[in-house]
Amino acid sequence: MRFELTDDQVDLRDAVRGLLADRCGPDAVRAAWDHDGRVRPAWDALVEMGVLGAIVPESAGGLGMTDEDVVPLLVECGRVALPDPVGPSGLAAASALAGLLDGDSAGTAADWLGRIAGGEVVLPVVDPSAPVAGATTAAAVLWCAPEGGEARVVMAPAGQVESEPLESVDGARKPARVRISGGEVLAVGEAAGTIVAGVADRLALGAAAELVGLGERMVELTVGYVGERHQFGVPVGSFQAVKHQLADAALAVAFAAPLVSLAAHSMAHGDPDASRHVAMAKLRASTAARHAASTSLQCHGAIGYTVEYDLHLFMKRAWALSYEHGDPDAQRARLRSSLGLLGPSSS
Repeated sequence: MRFELTDDQVDLRDAVRGLLADRCGPDAVRAAWDHDGRVRPAWDALVEMGVLGAIVPESAGGLGMTDEDVVPLLVECGRVALPDPVGPSGLAAASALAGLLDGDSAGTAADWLGRIAGGEVVLPVVDPSAPVAGATTAAAVLWCAPEGGEARVVMAPAGQVESEPLESVDGARKPARVRISGGEVLAVGEAAGTIVAGVADRLALGAAAELVGLGERMVELTVGYVGERHQFGVPVGSFQAVKHQLADAALAVAFAAPLVSLAAHSMAHGDPDASRHVAMAKLRASTAARHAASTSLQCHGAIGYTVEYDLHLFMKRAWALSYEHGDPDAQRARLRSSLGLLGPSSS
């Protein structure tokens, strides 16, 4: 199966790439560490372009696109280490609410879908024990988690959300552990369970897409560095050992990208194996980005870890995202379970 982008998808991806290159440079990401973890000029421009409403149905003020259209845009968000929650809000939460437009909660769903497209952040929570990045600036939390032994989907505005700030290796993530003290129940039982599963998969899919972009950017930064850095009168990049390491890292990222595209295709078309494909994509993207980070750090001679070098922004984002929404061990366990395999997983 080929996952070549259509001309329209390429045009939109390239437009987003140009916008983010202009509005979300490394200095902007650094500034997000010291403030609220947001790059407002980039976020506002994405809203104006329609990216936050890309997957929102046209009836609710969006563009009516699919996962296959949005995932290439999330790769671009990863390439610049944009800390704003485009994937969680614009993909996961929007998809969940779109699935409620034909039910009793259609009015509330349509209202919040319009607000997502307009740039208000709605963050989904599927695991109350896990940290949620950007929770302190969210307009609302879409609570998709068990309550009293039953799956529930609850929309809780910011005033009904309690957050406990947490530390992170990536200072722009601003994670917090959240709880809700009220809100409007949108779905319960089996219907809620379906939504919860879809949200969890799209959170992992969005993270996988960003990890691919992060991996690509780290390899590009390192290729540039070793081409300029000289030892023994020649560029470091001319050494065979360096070439081989970077080739391996680039290959790992390149092999992860089609799996992310497959998962997006499966989610968009309701493939019964979609969750398995998402687990494959998140596993491979996580390990590839971590490989790229390790190789990049080594080729920089460890100086890339210092705050003066841009590389650390991308490495730390990759480390954080690789553990969120299912780390490699968790995704291996999901795959083994879906395939009916027993016993300990192999690395």
